[in-house]
Amino acid sequence: MKTALVVMAAGIGSRFGGGIKQLTPIGLNGELIIDYSIHDAIAAGFNKIVLIIREDIRQDFDEAIGRRILKVTDRLGVELAYVYQDKNDLPAGFTCPAERVKPWGTGHAVLSCRDVIDEPFCVINADDYYGKKAYRLVHNWLTAHEDGPVRPCALAGFELGRTLSEGGGVTRGICAVGPDGRVTRIEETRDLVRDGDAARSGERVFPLETPVSMNMWGFQKSFIGDLKTGFEAFLKLHAQEPKAEFLLPTFMQEMLEAGRATVDVLPTDDQWFGVTYASDREAVIESMRGLTAAGAYREDLFGDLFETRGIKQ
Repeated sequence: MKTALVVMAAGIGSRFGGGIKQLTPIGLNGELIIDYSIHDAIAAGFNKIVLIIREDIRQDFDEAIGRRILKVTDRLGVELAYVYQDKNDLPAGFTCPAERVKPWGTGHAVLSCRDVIDEPFCVINADDYYGKKAYRLVHNWLTAHEDGPVRPCALAGFELGRTLSEGGGVTRGICAVGPDGRVTRIEETRDLVRDGDAARSGERVFPLETPVSMNMWGFQKSFIGDLKTGFEAFLKLHAQEPKAEFLLPTFMQEMLEAGRATVDVLPTDDQWFGVTYASDREAVIESMRGLTAAGAYREDLFGDLFETRGIKQ
């Protein structure tokens, strides 16, 4: 069964203090977080990779990872595709405000894949390390569920305490989950920081075990059409706002409220790593060294995938 991994790598990374945070080396041989994500996705059974980038970073992206990944996917028989997220990529009848700098958010990023996605797919952020378990959970869910008029969706549910940054506040999709294991509400919550044995956002306090969305989603292919409809509705209200964003968690909440989707939470206790701030980089490097030393990854990262497929290196 064809399943795709969609990697959102078009973010400008303004909080990173300059440079392109998705292209920050963190592995023993200069690997990026995206290398580990692609490795874990292929190991879990995904056989198509879609990279969402900005056209202006294509050369830097190819030099940092693209050429290397193409060699890997070619040898493993995994399809690789690029799409560009462009702030001017809008439906007919809409124009981008002249003062707008960034594209239109994560929902718009996934919509940019509309011409290359024709299978169930998983969406991730390029600068987040999710752990091996999450990819297996999402892949197995995708292959076990069929499309329907009420869209079956899934998200990897991380424990809030495992997703905080020592560098500063982070934004997380706080999830309320019903007894059936499905999301009843997703609330995008900003400036979350650790506060003793809890997490705080302003005056609000959350247990560290609170399930959160880290933008690791499982969707059926029809969801692209839902995004198209949703983005057009969003633009009717916000097209002239230079900083408005069409965000996946917000759109999913609208789908839930309208009874147009269900979202199964796939709980994972894996530790999240990410480069939100420049100060996060050293901690991520140490974490990846620890995982490699423990045998979770080989020093030649993709060597195990070649071996299991009988491909000589």
